[in-house]
Amino acid sequence: MAELTITTLAERPELIERVYDLEDTWPAFMGGDALANALFHRVAVDFPQYCVMATDAEGTPVARGRSIPFQFGVPRREKLPDGGWDRVLTWAYNDRQFGRQVNAASALEIAIAPGHLGTGLSYRMLEALRAAVAAQGITTLVAPVRPNEKHLVPHLPMAEYAALTRPDGLPRDAWLRAHVRVGAVIEKLAPASMAIVGSLEQWRTWTGLPFDTEGEVLVPGALVPVTCHPAHDYAAYVEPNVWVRHDLADQCSATVPSSLPLEA
Repeated sequence: MAELTITTLAERPELIERVYDLEDTWPAFMGGDALANALFHRVAVDFPQYCVMATDAEGTPVARGRSIPFQFGVPRREKLPDGGWDRVLTWAYNDRQFGRQVNAASALEIAIAPGHLGTGLSYRMLEALRAAVAAQGITTLVAPVRPNEKHLVPHLPMAEYAALTRPDGLPRDAWLRAHVRVGAVIEKLAPASMAIVGSLEQWRTWTGLPFDTEGEVLVPGALVPVTCHPAHDYAAYVEPNVWVRHDLADQCSATVPSSLPLEA
């Protein structure tokens, strides 16, 4: 198997402009998240020490991981937000704007090139992201996890789905299981983690579906049904995620070396 190298983007800033060399695996409609459109593309530039990239022997990016630092445990931030991904992204940029001291970080994404799926690289990227955060002296990494098999059962409440386990006690969902295997605990739900509202024409473009009937629409890749309102010419999707928490106290002094060889 090919040797891979994982580094932070702060260590190899020339990779920042290559963050989007990887094929985007998110469903097309996820591009309708207004907060993501405004802020997510800036994360690699603004927080490179919290982002990691894996490259192959030819220097081609094959995986990326992005996280953001934020202030936690202060008034109005005593608990992980029900607003999940969208809310923690705004917290991080608000803290950056006002120069607040940060004491936690949230993962936002780990993306793997299709040719490297099923190789265990997602675990290695998660470990590298943990190490990158710990290297900044931050002992808590959280993540509003988008369970990668929830779309198969869109009508099952997320609380029930997140509680499903295998005979060995690990989560049934592969992505939740990956987090738990490297040391995370499932903290709570984020019932309104991302909100995507668009005109019916936008939804037709994103999905290829007619969106001409009042009520629920099952969209491939969506974790829950989309609600369609033809009389008002819009449809809305509110995605639930699952908050997990990684305690990094034991590795807080760890660093991610400039060249970390890993086997795919």
